[in-house]
Amino acid sequence: MTSAPLTLADVVDALDALYPPSTAEGWDAVGLVAGDPAAPVRRVLFAVDPVAAVVDEAVEWGADLLVTHHPLFLRGVHSVAATTFKGDVVHRLLRAGCGLHVAHTNADAAPRGVADALADLVGVTGRRPLVARTDDSDGADGAERGIGRVGRLASPVTLRAFAEHVADVLPATAQGVRVAGDLDATVRTAAVVGGSGDSLFDAVRDAAADVYVTADLRHHPASELRERAAFEHRDRPADAGTPFLVDVAHFASEWPWLRYAAEDLEARLPDGTVTTRVSTLGTDPWSARIGADRTG
Repeated sequence: MTSAPLTLADVVDALDALYPPSTAEGWDAVGLVAGDPAAPVRRVLFAVDPVAAVVDEAVEWGADLLVTHHPLFLRGVHSVAATTFKGDVVHRLLRAGCGLHVAHTNADAAPRGVADALADLVGVTGRRPLVARTDDSDGADGAERGIGRVGRLASPVTLRAFAEHVADVLPATAQGVRVAGDLDATVRTAAVVGGSGDSLFDAVRDAAADVYVTADLRHHPASELRERAAFEHRDRPADAGTPFLVDVAHFASEWPWLRYAAEDLEARLPDGTVTTRVSTLGTDPWSARIGADRTG
């Protein structure tokens, strides 16, 4: 006898246990965006962005729930009419019987969340949160929650070799990987933050990380960090102006988490009740990079 399928409410409860909404940043918009809590759920698709191509994939695969990292609605709206591209996303999903759930900064901070997935991929060990949460939000296993991770690399490597490794293990994007620092310098410790990370430069400096992997680095904050590092280390050449910067595409830095999320959701649900799938669609908005690298 076949057991009754899980409901959307059941699956959302499991997701909220993995990524408690209370641990999201105050400005964030996480949780169930669309869907009937009583609807059955058998297939769950995970993706970074709730864009049209991902909706196409969810509908074609027959997903009952789409879980994305980025919110569809980060700010309040007064209409979800299908006359806008975001309203159209909602209507298309609901017509296909597919709900939409968001795990954003609550997934950034969680054990085996966005930060841990990125840290695992680039080889950061013995790590701790870069910015630990100060409230009582640790999981039952005592794992710390917080933004980013910082720790040691398995062995010292040059900045060039480390950046090449980052480029090899992350999804390829038009941007590629940008590096600031002496490519022949040795790095032993690293900090990582999935998504936009230049607001956390002070935390990276306080952690004494040799190199910082993140995304969306802007000219002025990055320039000021590098100038400050050179000034403060002018009498300590061994420090070589750390922290160095490894800037990757926003999408690429967060995509590795999807596999963890799919695995951990299945582990929390009865065996065989839900099938998960990780979208491999590249949703980085940049499509090309023109011009050769002449800096060596």
